Amino acid sequence: MLQSLRESGPGLLVPLAWLFVAGAHQGFVSGRSIFIAHLVMAAFIMFFLLTGWSEMSTGALAGWRAVMVVGLGITLAGIAGFLVSVGSTALFMTSLVGWMILPAVGLAYTGRLLDEAASVYAASAVLSGLGAVMYLLSLAGVGSGLFGLALVGIGQTLGIVDAVIRF
Repeated sequence: MLQSLRESGPGLLVPLAWLFVAGAHQGFVSGRSIFIAHLVMAAFIMFFLLTGWSEMSTGALAGWRAVMVVGLGITLAGIAGFLVSVGSTALFMTSLVGWMILPAVGLAYTGRLLDEAASVYAASAVLSGLGAVMYLLSLAGVGSGLFGLALVGIGQTLGIVDAVIRF
């Protein structure tokens, strides 16, 4: 069962996470719920790292192991944002934008290693990166943050669903 959860869980968790973020962006999800989501995400990352560390030592999985290690730090920054008053906005932005950009790098890396799926991962990386840019532009009053979040969610979902199906 653990193997099955490690292999297919991210295919459900990634799109749900971005739907949750979009819901928070629109005011449908409370700050307390986002805090709990960060705690759950940190637990899931630890689970995937602890149960799959040795299996993620080569190839594309080694890149994703690095993404999860750095991502755990990014998630902990988001958790810290809920626990401190000074610097909380910077911690929240580190977590949010970090989770936009970090997987885009992982997707691009995967595409460089897997010739048979290079176009899928390249497109996923581009959509996620473009979504991050669109989101950041929205903070300056240009464009829609929700559109940026949608691009990130679609890009990352395409990549993870391909990985679940392919492997």
